[in-house]
Amino acid sequence: MTDKPELHSSIVAMVSLASGIASRHPDMGLCQLDKLRQAGVPEHQIAAVIEIARHIRDEAAEKLDAAFDEKAGLETPKPTAKPASGLPELKVESGESCCTPTPSGQSCC
Repeated sequence: MTDKPELHSSIVAMVSLASGIASRHPDMGLCQLDKLRQAGVPEHQIAAVIEIARHIRDEAAEKLDAAFDEKAGLETPKPTAKPASGLPELKVESGESCCTPTPSGQSCC
């Protein structure tokens, strides 16, 4: 067994915050938010983590809803507006993976 260096505590807190948000954990990552602020992580970096986590959470919910609607034979309403980025919405077939940026352009990949 080899000794592996541990992740820095701020990285652990960011991962935990993001996963808590994306999974809709009832604690909402508030403890990790405090740790990040105490560690001096800039607010813009914390905001980016929160935005990316929410984007992944919301995208997962949309894909699950679309898959359910397809299997249930329900018609899914088509969005009438373009995404906030102004770019055309990407259509992804079930089972494919894709990384779409957040509304502010943050990459989630």
